[in-house]
Order: sequence, then C-alpha cells, then structure tokens
Amino acid sequence: MGSSLLELPLFLPRCQGLSPEGGADPDGGLDLEEFTQYLQEREQRLLLLFHSLDRNQDGQIDVSEIQQSFQALGISISLEQAQKILHSMDRDGTMTIDWQEWRDHFLLHSLENMEDVLYFWKHSTVLDIGECLTIPDEFSEQEKLTGMWWKQLVAGAVAGAVSRTGTAPLDRLKVFMQVHSSKTNQLNILGGLRNMIQEGGVRSLWRGNGINVLKIAPESAIKFMAYEQFKRAIRGQQETLHVQERFVAGSLAGATAQTIIYPMEVLKTRLTLRRTGQYKGLLDCAWRIMEREGPRAFYHGYLPNVLGIIPYAGIDLAVYETLKNQWLQQYSHDSADPGILVLLACGTISSTCGQIASYPLALVRTRMQAQASIEGAPQLSMLGLFRHILSQEGIPGLYRGIAPNFMKVIPAVSISYVVYENMKQALGVTSR
Repeated sequence: MGSSLLELPLFLPRCQGLSPEGGADPDGGLDLEEFTQYLQEREQRLLLLFHSLDRNQDGQIDVSEIQQSFQALGISISLEQAQKILHSMDRDGTMTIDWQEWRDHFLLHSLENMEDVLYFWKHSTVLDIGECLTIPDEFSEQEKLTGMWWKQLVAGAVAGAVSRTGTAPLDRLKVFMQVHSSKTNQLNILGGLRNMIQEGGVRSLWRGNGINVLKIAPESAIKFMAYEQFKRAIRGQQETLHVQERFVAGSLAGATAQTIIYPMEVLKTRLTLRRTGQYKGLLDCAWRIMEREGPRAFYHGYLPNVLGIIPYAGIDLAVYETLKNQWLQQYSHDSADPGILVLLACGTISSTCGQIASYPLALVRTRMQAQASIEGAPQLSMLGLFRHILSQEGIPGLYRGIAPNFMKVIPAVSISYVVYENMKQALGVTSR
C-alpha cells in the first residue's frame, strides 16, 4: 500500500473511532477486517479529492494547482507557501505530488473534502465577547450529518452565557457610559462603577445580564439556519464560498437574526439602565414599554444596529484573513495546525478591530433604545443623534464607554474558550 506494514502500529491510534459502520471491538480496538475496509474506503475518497485538485488531469499536483485550490476557498497564498505545502508531501524531490505520495500522506488522516483543509483556520464565534454582529459558525458536511453541529452550538451558547455573566459588570458599565457619560460630567470607569453600586448595591452590576444570556440561544439558532440558506443561494454549484461571499451570507444572516430578536436587545438595554425598583422583571418591563410607547419602541435603534453588522463583520473577516495568511506564509512549515494561541490572538485582534469600526453605530443604537426612558432626553433619529453628539462632544463622543468594552475582551475570550472546550468534552464532541 505504499507505507510499510511495520509502520502501521504507529498510526493506529489516529484511526480509533473511524472504523466502518462505527464498529469496534468491545476493547475499543479494530480487527484486521475492519481496518482493511476502512483503508479501502479512505483510498476511494482520497482518489476523488486528488482528481479534483489535479486540474489539468496529468496525474500530478503542482504548485500552481495548490495555489488555485486555496484561492477557490478564499485564501491567497504565496508561491513560497504553496511550495512549503507541496514539499511536506513530496518524497521523491520532483516538486510535484503524484497519487501514491498523496495517498500515503493522507491515508490515515480524517480528510474528507477541501473544506477540511481549512478546519484549523475556521473563524469560530466561540470567542464570545458579547457582541451580536459576528459571522456565524461554519460546519463541515460531516459535522452536519453526524449532528455534531448542534452540540457545538449548545457548547458555544453555554460558553457565551458563562462569559457574559463573568464580564457583565463591564458590559453594564459600557452601556451606562454610552448613555450617561458626556463632556460635562466627565464620567469615568471608577465613577461609573461607584454610581451603580451606590444606587443599587453590588448585585446591580449584573442588571440586564439575564436577558443578555437568554437571547444567545435563539440568535445562534436563527443565524445558523439563515446562514445555511444564504450560503446555498450564493454558492450554487461551487464547493465552498470565497471570503467576500461568506461576508455577504454572514451579514444577511446576522441581519435576519437581529430583525427577529431585536425586541430582546431593547429590553436588555432598558433593564441594564433601570433604577432600583423601576421594573419588577422582564415581563413588567416589556408591558410598560408597550403600554407607554407602543410596539414601535421595540425597534428603536434598529437601523444603526443592522448597519453596524457591515463594518463589524467586514473588518473582522478581513483582519482575520490577513493575520492568518501572514502567519501561514511566515511561520507554517510542516503543519496546517496553527495552535490555539495563534487562533485566539487572530480572533481577538480581528474582533477588536471590528468593534472599533462599528462602535459609533453601537453607541447611537443604545442611546436610541434608551432615550424614551430618560426624562428630558430629546427624541432624535439616527442622523439627528450623530449630529447632536458631534456638535456637543466631537468625535470622542462617539466612543463613550469603549474603554470598559476593551477591558472585557480578553477575560471574555478566555472564559468562553475554556468553557467551550469543557462543554465539548461533556457533550462528546469530537475534535480532529
């Protein structure tokens, strides 16, 4: 089979759980018949994939065909990087990969299709920082067929809930400063925390967190389903989407989810800013808004919120792809796996850049959601608020509360990642 039989025991641990029909001996091992059948099925799938990469059908994959394949997946790699990838599989020094070299390299890897090549570089929304503008998770066909996708969504939702609860005081401080901070009062981080604690005690720092956690599950589910539909409509006969197409599909999915769950966003802002004893709870808050302001109040700030998806998602994806390609070209030699620290760094930096770009729209959205509940506050439109803030406070006024927003990024990412990994283990989600 190309690989020496003496080498097979070294590779057997990588094949556990991959036997045909999912069958295995009671002791967790594979018998010879199951292992032989597994290898035959692997060869058939690898042959199809080899032919799909061999664009000129000459029986060999060269550097240009590797570049073209990555470009079709939305990743631009340099000639040097393509040569490194080829060199890792080229055993005879011809700078091409024939079928035997391809088969021997991937035979005992769980490679199913070209989407799996990018598995390690998937831009996952598991890095929950409390924003609702992220591109949805992408799942491979195998993850969808095996049902692993919904377990990952559940793990992500739990991770987001724990992360948001842990950073809720900073999130409430951000909203408090967005609405109440101005050039005249010079409200800072310590002053804001002091005011909130004096008004309602330490427990008041978690106001609004309940509904902030509650909206994670419906938003994730709606976004995932909408994203799949938009991807299918855009993709057509293509196997995968380019970065620009993922951005369009993700933005549309985000807008769809926000349209449906937006009343919960308004309730979250009102409950976050409420005074002690102002509302008895979530339902009381919703009833009072409906009674005093009418149903349209549940969509105050909707336009800047939806518009904020475009700069956030676009810059988030662009920065992530740029950082990823830079790392691939400079540091990736023998493995496609960048390591968790690189992924966390890329995701954190790209999300932060997206926040900076969309923050003025987020601030205007929050003020529009809250202005009806503030006595004497002018009831302004989106453009009216922009003009008012710029005339009174200048450009810095559009970034009120951004400091606590940045302060919560690293703890939020760290908490969500740790909880996500533990939840995946508890739910039996397999990792490649």
